[in-house]
Amino acid sequence: MIQQRPDRVTAEAFGPGAEHALQRVPDLLGLAGPAAADGRARRTEQAGADHPLIGELRRRHPGIRIPRTEAVLDALLPAILEQKVTGVEARRAWQGLVRAHGEPAPGPPGLGLMVTPAPETLAQLPYYAYHPFGIEARRADLLRRVAARAAWFEAITELPLAEAQLRLQSIPGIGPWTSAEVAVRALGDPDAVSVGDFHLPNVVGWALAREPRATDARMLELLEPYRGERALVIKLLESSGLQPPRYGARLAPRAIEGI
Repeated sequence: MIQQRPDRVTAEAFGPGAEHALQRVPDLLGLAGPAAADGRARRTEQAGADHPLIGELRRRHPGIRIPRTEAVLDALLPAILEQKVTGVEARRAWQGLVRAHGEPAPGPPGLGLMVTPAPETLAQLPYYAYHPFGIEARRADLLRRVAARAAWFEAITELPLAEAQLRLQSIPGIGPWTSAEVAVRALGDPDAVSVGDFHLPNVVGWALAREPRATDARMLELLEPYRGERALVIKLLESSGLQPPRYGARLAPRAIEGI
């Protein structure tokens, strides 16, 4: 558990990995490693050159950072579940899997926290065990393939960021969107951009250019001045709550038979 106090941050850990977890608290807070140093240098360099909105958001949210969890499967498995469905569907599927096949987390009783199911458990589950959670055959098969090679995926924390993303994308079913989501969540990549996201290009287009609809190419063009910290800038934009006008078709939940 991590708690922020007025003058410090305190952390408490439980279970067999407690000591290792406490050693990594600076990474979990985005305060250590090359990504944090690069981000500080970039912010200094950008001072005075920001889009007015980005400058205001930097002042309003100085504590926003990109953490590094190094928990690759804990980021990759949920990201796979988020492919081509709504956030509500993905969260429901992940929560169902964890509650059905995970274990209670160590620590004080009453917290209600669960540990991600063991990779070998997910790899051995038959497809029909995924079906009750709204997970169709394509994503279920990908989850099982990834879980069966858990150590190979977890080892990307030792690779340079570009090589780590190449390893992720070498598996059919893991594309630029999924690998970018993992790079931000698990590897602390301050520059990863989730190309292929349903909503993100419109959010960036509206926030930075007042364009209600934008393509991936246009999003990347608008973010280019922030290369090196684009993931951080996206987090700042998301923190603003700005949303483009809503009109036209929207991604809606579907029955599993339609996926």
